Amino acid sequence: MLCALIMAGGRGERFWPLSTDEKPKQFLKLLGEETMIQMTVNRLRDLIPIERIFIVTGEKYKALVKEQLPGIPDRNIIIEPIGRNTAPCITLSAFQIEKYYKDATIAVLPSDHLIRNEDEFRNVIASAEGFIKDNEEAIVTLGMKPDRAETGYGYIKCAKTASIVSGLKIKEVEMFVEKPNLETAERYLKNGDFLWNGGMFVWKATNILRLTEKYLKSTFDILKAIASSSEADYEKRLKEYYERVENVSIDYAIMEKAEDIFVIPSEFGWDDVGTWYSIERYRDKDKNNNVCIGNIININSKNNIIVGNNKPVIISGLQDIFVVESDDVILIGKKEDIKNIKEIKRTVL
Repeated sequence: MLCALIMAGGRGERFWPLSTDEKPKQFLKLLGEETMIQMTVNRLRDLIPIERIFIVTGEKYKALVKEQLPGIPDRNIIIEPIGRNTAPCITLSAFQIEKYYKDATIAVLPSDHLIRNEDEFRNVIASAEGFIKDNEEAIVTLGMKPDRAETGYGYIKCAKTASIVSGLKIKEVEMFVEKPNLETAERYLKNGDFLWNGGMFVWKATNILRLTEKYLKSTFDILKAIASSSEADYEKRLKEYYERVENVSIDYAIMEKAEDIFVIPSEFGWDDVGTWYSIERYRDKDKNNNVCIGNIININSKNNIIVGNNKPVIISGLQDIFVVESDDVILIGKKEDIKNIKEIKRTVL
């Protein structure tokens, strides 16, 4: 039984000031008329019915999830009382999903990625599910074929040989690699055995729990105690116990240690939409290569990213800058400083 778990607890600090702690980027319309989380759910609907799509998020975002995804059943909104990175939230969710679907295979997906070829994406997920049916202790990750030397992504080194599953290649994972410097990224690109790590995994719920117990025993025991609570005691025990779990990513806690990890090299137009540079890559541009979102007037300006709110924004004679207007803040800077937005935010707030 294929289910989806969408992780929607991030704060999206690199999209500040538009993305805030109260309304982070997964709830924003950054690439069109749908929010990022709406895009994520809607691309799954032809493969997984809404009753088997689960969202894990923070308590403060529950109302936003219900507002933007009115078809999601209340039981499918899994609440983290406090952020503890991806390993605890995935395991907490696996316990919950297993209550409803004992034989669940779970596609764990971020809530804020772009996928342009959605048919191919669904084909890859379905192929991964088929592989897991025959290999219940395996993990299948989706690795994207790189088209540039990208230093902002982690990488997966895969074996040269491949098997064929439902017409797609699947390879053993040799290792996961942290974000590289430019020289290393260029070497990975030429090598051909490295894929971008998109943070998407398909595996059995029972396997998630088995591996968490093996590699994060104390966290597993805490989450098991929460999951075994009566319905009346669940929320109280969740709030009381959850802060005791380890603050650790699924990559570090399990993926870098587990055996039987495989990757499907994928080409479905993926981007993790990590910074305003991503918006520049995919938003329409005017004749002077400006990205303009909102009521923007450009006069002799080029190569800018301008995101307005309510008032007209007039840019005259400027080049290679970005402007982001929210209800409370207007941020203006050189495009080369987009990579420093998190630090800028922490400096002024």
